[in-house]
Amino acid sequence: MFGVAGATGNGAPAADASFRIADLGLELAWIKPGTFAMGSSRAGDGDERPVTQVSLAAGFWLGFTEVTQKQWLAVMETNPSSHRGDGLPVDRVTWTEAREFCRRLTEREKAAGRLPPGLMFTLPTEAQWEYACRAGTTGDYAGDAGAMAWFGPNSGYETHPVRTKRPNPWGLYDMHGNVWEWCLDWYGNYPGGSVTDPVGPVSGVERVFRGGSWGDVPAASRSSFRNGRGPDYRLGSVGLRVVLAPGR
Repeated sequence: MFGVAGATGNGAPAADASFRIADLGLELAWIKPGTFAMGSSRAGDGDERPVTQVSLAAGFWLGFTEVTQKQWLAVMETNPSSHRGDGLPVDRVTWTEAREFCRRLTEREKAAGRLPPGLMFTLPTEAQWEYACRAGTTGDYAGDAGAMAWFGPNSGYETHPVRTKRPNPWGLYDMHGNVWEWCLDWYGNYPGGSVTDPVGPVSGVERVFRGGSWGDVPAASRSSFRNGRGPDYRLGSVGLRVVLAPGR
């Protein structure tokens, strides 16, 4: 039986239903299709411009939280984190390792008969990530930054257990702060204008990560703030959050 809180008669996931892997305690929220303005015209760096109108034609599931160390260890059998604790987000994860986690998680759930046909676990595209982070808002943050984010001024310069700050309007925790989160895309310039389901450049040197961290100034946690490093970059403030969506 699929771990979907609500399903259609043929066993496929139902829209507006969360998806849960009970033995991992991994739960993903349904993110409905929609359109938003990606980037910022009033704050931040030039890489947040030109503001681009993005339409996401299909919904997807996104983790309510970052992947925790307990979840990572159950799938990968090792824990690379510099800050240790089952309920803490995994850190010191490279993009390459994050992709491998998604691959193993997909195979694990397929083998258990819990994965709906045609879907796989992966990293969010940069557009999916910002759309979910904004959760229908248009400002720098999706609410009160201090209430939602662990960053330098309030973190004690360490990670904190997931779900300990206020969620955004769509119920997602730590989209601002705690640890950076890898995205699927190569880092590159925004196209401007209007686009549908963008996936970033076809090649590049750096992969995108988003959201800011426990060690950064608050501005790095803004909804539109972008960062990028090579796919084998490792740091104690970088983790991941998974998507469940059609494979690519």
